[in-house]
Formats: sequence, structure tokens, C-alpha cells
Amino acid sequence: MAEKFERHRQPWRQDEIQKLHTLAKKGMALKAIAKALTRSEESVKIRAKEDGLSITRLH
Repeated sequence: MAEKFERHRQPWRQDEIQKLHTLAKKGMALKAIAKALTRSEESVKIRAKEDGLSITRLH
């Protein structure tokens, strides 16, 4: 059963965006970033793409 995210379709706050950039630059995996931000992997992936970030895709 998939994890349920209570923050479905919530707008990104500035502090979350900064944290995303920091974690992505450190080379953290998508799954770990999503968990740290309490957002879905898909949401993180889309936001990273919009911001021109590349995220490591470890399993």
C-alpha cells in the first residue's frame, strides 16, 4: 500500500524550495528528498525539473 500524503496539491513554500535545492546539490536520492520534504516523489521530480535541478535516481 502506498504512503498517503496529506499535503496533496499544496503550493511549494519558499523554505521548501530552498531545502529541495540544497538536498539536490548534495546529491541526495529522490526518495530521500521526498521523505525529507514530506512530499511525493512525483511532486519533487516535477518541481526539480521546473527549477532545472537534477536529482539522483537511486532505488
